[in-house]
Amino acid sequence: MASPVVDDYLKTIYHHTEWQDDRITPSQLALVLGLAPSSVTEMVQKLAAQGLVTHRPYGPIALSAEGEKRAAAIIRRHRLVETWLVSEFGYAWDEVHDEADVLEHAISDRLLALIDERLGSPRFDPHGDAIPDAAGHVHRELFVLLADARLGHTGRVLRVSDRDPALLRELDRLGITVGNPLTVTSADTVALGGAGAVPLPEGAATAVWLEA
Repeated sequence: MASPVVDDYLKTIYHHTEWQDDRITPSQLALVLGLAPSSVTEMVQKLAAQGLVTHRPYGPIALSAEGEKRAAAIIRRHRLVETWLVSEFGYAWDEVHDEADVLEHAISDRLLALIDERLGSPRFDPHGDAIPDAAGHVHRELFVLLADARLGHTGRVLRVSDRDPALLRELDRLGITVGNPLTVTSADTVALGGAGAVPLPEGAATAVWLEA
């Protein structure tokens, strides 16, 4: 079942538990993929039959060892391409996701290896998401979601969700980008460096992760 459709399912399941522990449910998977629940149920059954996921009726979905290996491989492609587009072609971090969705299926293994070498084998993409190595292994630091960080918590921004390009542009304007330190000053404000507190854009508290 080698196809972009299968890869999109595996990527979505993999991505769901990267920054939190709860497994994805069929209804959540349908919502993220923008598909009818019945279509998702049918595909999940096919994936289970292929040994790529484990799933009980009405229960959450988990990747099998083989499914995780395959998901890590396609995510490695996606995130290396995103990093390549930003580094080599001047794309902004809010512009690369859709391009990478197309290119991840088109480039050869040889070109992917050359991109990785050219970039110096980066461990993280422009949004702070870990790039699996060729064996599927990743390195992540201990993290906390901004919404869950205590008052006064200070830490570098480790990751920013790439789901909302408009939010990415606004966070970039404010300087809330990967690698920059900030301090939580209230439920809806943060301080950057020695500057005063700035209000968080709507949705930012659940889209930004800090070092724990």
